[in-house]
Amino acid sequence: MEKTISVQQITEEKNIIQKKAAICLQNCNYSIVHDVAVSMGMHIVKPEESWDLWWCNIPMDIKKAKHLKKYQKTNHFLGMSEICRKDSLARNLNTMATSFRDDYNFYPMTWYLPSDYTKFQTYINQHKNSTYIVKPTTGSRGTGIYITKSPKKINQYEHMICQLYISKPLLLDGYKFDMRVYTLIASCDPLKIYVYNDGLVRLATEPYETPTQNNVNDRYMHLTNYSVNKCNKMYIDNELFGSKRRITTLSNWLHTEGYDDKKIWNEIDDVIIKTIILAYPFVNRTYQTCFSGHKYTPACFEILGFDILLDENCKPYLLEVNHAPDFHTDTSIDKIVKRELLIDTFNLLQLNKTLKKFVSGEEKWKTQQQTINADKNVYKQRTLRCKENFERQNNLWESKNMGNYRLVFSEKNAHLYKHYFYCNESAIYRHTRRTSLHQESEK
Repeated sequence: MEKTISVQQITEEKNIIQKKAAICLQNCNYSIVHDVAVSMGMHIVKPEESWDLWWCNIPMDIKKAKHLKKYQKTNHFLGMSEICRKDSLARNLNTMATSFRDDYNFYPMTWYLPSDYTKFQTYINQHKNSTYIVKPTTGSRGTGIYITKSPKKINQYEHMICQLYISKPLLLDGYKFDMRVYTLIASCDPLKIYVYNDGLVRLATEPYETPTQNNVNDRYMHLTNYSVNKCNKMYIDNELFGSKRRITTLSNWLHTEGYDDKKIWNEIDDVIIKTIILAYPFVNRTYQTCFSGHKYTPACFEILGFDILLDENCKPYLLEVNHAPDFHTDTSIDKIVKRELLIDTFNLLQLNKTLKKFVSGEEKWKTQQQTINADKNVYKQRTLRCKENFERQNNLWESKNMGNYRLVFSEKNAHLYKHYFYCNESAIYRHTRRTSLHQESEK
């Protein structure tokens, strides 16, 4: 006879968290992740041992991902490179902008060289005094980035991203700045996105001036990367008036200065959602292939770092998306913000042994049913009911344990973005179809 599992039983089991999760920090070189996990009672284990969470710097190998057990999680989705590589992000945003010019106008005009060089030439011939910022397609920490007012000197054969430089940014105490906005994708089926209410504000270390031929090479004036500006003797380590501050400090400043900070953050949330939509078809397709056995809770989550810049009118611009945001703690403010972020993330995701115990029980019950040749539909119906119960309980848990996160996308507001999902899926299909036909014609 089928054993009925009620919502109350699941709730009671979830509340008995005697044994915390085992976490494997494979290739993780951030000591703060280790420290937070230990402080929360998690067990640090080796790859060959039994683990519940696999934390690594890069996405798990697809072969290994397919063998994940039903209770195990990893901290990366496969397919996120569609927005985390600068060239892929530019291509996807430019594609969506052709259909939604006014809705996808939060990205500086961008050309992917050398393939877009002809279009770039057309633009510079019509706009003689513009300034451009050039970036390597896979670079980080400001490496290889430069600004120029002489676009004809750009090497057209080198694989680079060239963007129109935002020459009128909003200034903080006279300095250019950008924000590292931490975003958690808690699941992709259904898609659920949280944005952290705190984060980092990175300031340049020389007072800002409009780009000219004389100052265009001043990296301390035009670049906000911490790895660049920490080398300047003018760098100040102070939470309230230094070269790196908290987003909460910035929000208070915006409010004090009379800016509509609520409107600004609503627009930033919108930018984040629309950007993640670009990667969703790739992420979800891979997820369904690799993790079809995860019936109850998501197999993956992802903390992304969105770099956002405000112009003088407080319009947010997306600069890039980091799939592995830096968790180094060089400064005191890094330690505070990143520790709180990790604690709230682990709490929200409810990382404990509950699911492992439940899945083991379900597998044992399934084996018993197979032994007596029970109707297969019995197990399917039970699995469905358990999944629904778990979803309800997970939603309840998350609503009470968001910490400093805010939920910006779920099934409740998905209808507002439905047309973007549909258009993006269609564009991907057309691109795939054209590529296949081209390959066939070459045979």
